[in-house]
Parts: sequence; structure tokens; C-alpha cells
Amino acid sequence: PRRRPRARRPPAVRMRDLGPAAIRALTRFNDRHPWSHNAHFHGWVLRRVPSGSSTVVEIGCGRGELAVALACRSAQVIASDTDPAMREATLQRAAALGATNVLVGAAQLPDLPSGSVDAVVMVAVLHHLPLRETLQHVSRVLAPGGRFLCVGLARRESHTDTAWEIACAISNPVIGVVKHPLANHAPAGPPPFPVRNPRHSLREVRAVARENLPGARVRRR
Repeated sequence: PRRRPRARRPPAVRMRDLGPAAIRALTRFNDRHPWSHNAHFHGWVLRRVPSGSSTVVEIGCGRGELAVALACRSAQVIASDTDPAMREATLQRAAALGATNVLVGAAQLPDLPSGSVDAVVMVAVLHHLPLRETLQHVSRVLAPGGRFLCVGLARRESHTDTAWEIACAISNPVIGVVKHPLANHAPAGPPPFPVRNPRHSLREVRAVARENLPGARVRRR
């Protein structure tokens, strides 16, 4: 006798197929409750700028949000960006808020005199630059007692890095809902600034930082 054909079962869901689907779902959710990771750390930077600073430099000032805020903490703020559109946005923001002590230009760390600034600030910029050379210039331009305040990205290298990223992926939408409880249904546009994946791991960043900036502390946030 002929055997009855077996009913077809739906293909099994493979574990590796869940990753991209979960990422897409998280991205859609985060787009509906957006918040700026860069702006989130502005307060951390401002609280750590040395009081009574004469000159503070922000490398990669973007649209000038942090540079204008720094104007209240320093006699002079040098806001630098290689993008003309970002420099123009910073100029307009500073003018609108009356921040006359914000100087906007394209000068980078190699262009600054040695020991000339009290603080160097970078937010999501260091991974765009050559790590060792940049930190050497930071050390050179800082005056005695100066401070380097950097919020950056690192390449995933270890199981600890993976666990940290998973924890952040879970906490990120929670923070988004707290900050923006009403869902935004407008389509998310491209970021207004260049995006680049980090090349160095946290271990590598920590090693180069300690080599060129003795006493530097590199922590996960």
C-alpha cells in the first residue's frame, strides 16, 4: 500500500534569524521614542569642566548644543568642526543665545599651541580620529591641571562587551519611554552627523589613554 504523504510542517525558526528581527523591532521602537545619546552626556561633561577655565576646546562641535552650554563655564570656548554646515549651525545657535565668547572654526588639535587650553571636550568624535595621535595632541595642548573629557564608542571584543551591549539594548527603550512617553510616528531621518563604526576596543582605548594621559580613567557608561 502507498504511504500517505506526511503533512508539511512550517520551517523551524533558527536562533540566528531572531537577531536581525529583534534588532529591527528595537530600532522601530526606539524611532518612536527617540532620545539623543550624545546630549544625554552633556551634563556629565559640564560638571567636570574645571571651574574658572579660560579656554575650553570642543572638537567635533556638531550643531553647537554643548559648545554654547560650555560658554557659561569658560571665558572662551573654541568650537571646532570640519563640516561647514555644522559650523554654520553652531554660529547661528551661539548668536541666537548671545554666547559671544564662542569662537567657531575648523582648527583641529594639531593647530593649537602647546599648553594653551584648560579642557578638551569630545562627544562621539574620538572613534573618527587616529587614536594614539589624537591623545598625544590632547596631552600636548592641555595646560597644567587641564582635563580631557571624552564620551566615545568602542568596538565589541569580549563576552563582557557583548553582555554590556545587551544590557544597553534593553535599557535604551526604557529610557526612551521615560524621556518621550508619547510615540513619534514620523519616519526617522538619517542622522545629521557622520556615522562610523569604532575601530578600537575598550581595552585598546584604555591602554593608549594610560600611555599618553597618565592617570586617565576609562569607564563604561
